[in-house]
Amino acid sequence: MSAVWDFADFDDHEHVHMFRDRDSGLTAVIAVHSTHLGPGAGGVRFWHYPQRSAAIVDALRLSRGMSYKNAMAGLPMGGGKGVILADEAGTKTPELLAAFGRAVESLGGAYVTAEDVGITDADMVQIAKQTKHVSGLPVASGEAGGDPGPYTALGVYLGIKAAIREGLGTDSAAGVRIAIQGVGSVGGGVARRLAAEGAKLTLADVNLTRAKALAEELGADLADSAAIMEIEADVLSPNALGAILTERSIEKLRVPIVAGGANNQLATAADGQRIHDRGIVYAPDYVINAGGIINVALEYLGQGSQEEVESRIHLIPGRLAEIWAESKASGTPASTVADHMAQKLIGRR
Repeated sequence: MSAVWDFADFDDHEHVHMFRDRDSGLTAVIAVHSTHLGPGAGGVRFWHYPQRSAAIVDALRLSRGMSYKNAMAGLPMGGGKGVILADEAGTKTPELLAAFGRAVESLGGAYVTAEDVGITDADMVQIAKQTKHVSGLPVASGEAGGDPGPYTALGVYLGIKAAIREGLGTDSAAGVRIAIQGVGSVGGGVARRLAAEGAKLTLADVNLTRAKALAEELGADLADSAAIMEIEADVLSPNALGAILTERSIEKLRVPIVAGGANNQLATAADGQRIHDRGIVYAPDYVINAGGIINVALEYLGQGSQEEVESRIHLIPGRLAEIWAESKASGTPASTVADHMAQKLIGRR
């Protein structure tokens, strides 16, 4: 295996740590991309990787995305990410979570962890028994914090509305055809908000039972999780795992807008140029999906109520509009415009 510095996604990360705890079975990676604005904040993902190197790539890509996300959201936090390598059965024990908590604590506050794919707020409670550098814990009604999913969904919904305004020239989602890939905590929340506004939805998820249940609830159509990438619609909203916008998939898109909550949607930087060249309105993922980190960051910092969190999430459409305006004026892909903005904020330009 190559050294971590030789990975294509290594981007002058400040820390990359590998952890192994034999007794609990923990194998984990924590990557801290930048602490320029504050401690590296980002959730921990619990996922099975057929190849362990893929977990390192995920940690590198996701931590860089968190640097950009936190900077663009105006938070005094840097970017970090944790990845716990699950076995094929997805075995998760209190001992494993405790070991991860000790790993976080060993970094002395350089990394602040929170909930991500495969992790629940109950898991965060277990992790918090071993470290104070944790957020996303259950909180009292009206306070910032807790499950970040609904807050991410709110930001993605508002971002989709902004993209519809940019790409279709309308302020309403009523009658707009929206294909949603992934209907978990975030995608499901987005779907419910759009359905309430009268959007015409097509849903897909690798968990077919979940997708069918939500489709029945909302009166939506169903599609295969891969086939939905080629469906004819007004908006494609990716809300599952990343790297789904590739040279091949971009060629087959049949939508004028791509806006969703999945992290790292572009497989490579060149794919941002490809989607731009097709004239597709693209919402940079780390801008549109910042609602969750806004929530848990304000919890960790002790700076806000639920009302304050939501007021900050409502700034997301304005940030996207600024990116699209600069993209139009300069002829530069929206993804590149956003990257340059974020890099300047973290002192890398």
